Amino acid sequence: MANPLKCDLCAKPATVHLTQIVNSKIHKIDLCEACAQAKGVTDPSGFSLADLLLKASLNPEPAGDVRCESCGFTAQDFKKTGRFGCPACYQHFHGLLDPLLDTMHKGSEHTGKIPLRALARKTLCERLNRLETDLNQAIKAERFEDAARFRDEINQVKSSAGPKSGASHEN
Repeated sequence: MANPLKCDLCAKPATVHLTQIVNSKIHKIDLCEACAQAKGVTDPSGFSLADLLLKASLNPEPAGDVRCESCGFTAQDFKKTGRFGCPACYQHFHGLLDPLLDTMHKGSEHTGKIPLRALARKTLCERLNRLETDLNQAIKAERFEDAARFRDEINQVKSSAGPKSGASHEN
């Protein structure tokens, strides 16, 4: 028989096994009966899987005396409430927050969404800017064959983009 799984919180034999899938990543928590009841797993209204994931990812426990310089919030306060006390807490507890966010999301930096047409326009402008930079460098270095090739490529990109491209580059 295989070794029984241990509780992620206290290392006793686990009898409760939780699985959460976030962005195609599987997060598993194994708990003993006592820790499951203490965390409210048996009572769905008081259960917070985010709290359990935070608890399991914080080995060892964060020091309770580390406080936010602005509001006095501690890492223990964050663990209890799942919220920070002020905007400065995000900077102060950066080391605690980043590993947690990396396990729950694609990263710890918000990138937002770009509409497809705006993304295409941005990509087109970046390509034209790069080609114009290459063209100018080729002219300065007196590489006129390369410069002619860059000029032709710029004209081709502009003609394929049409008047709605938003690219107002003229040679």
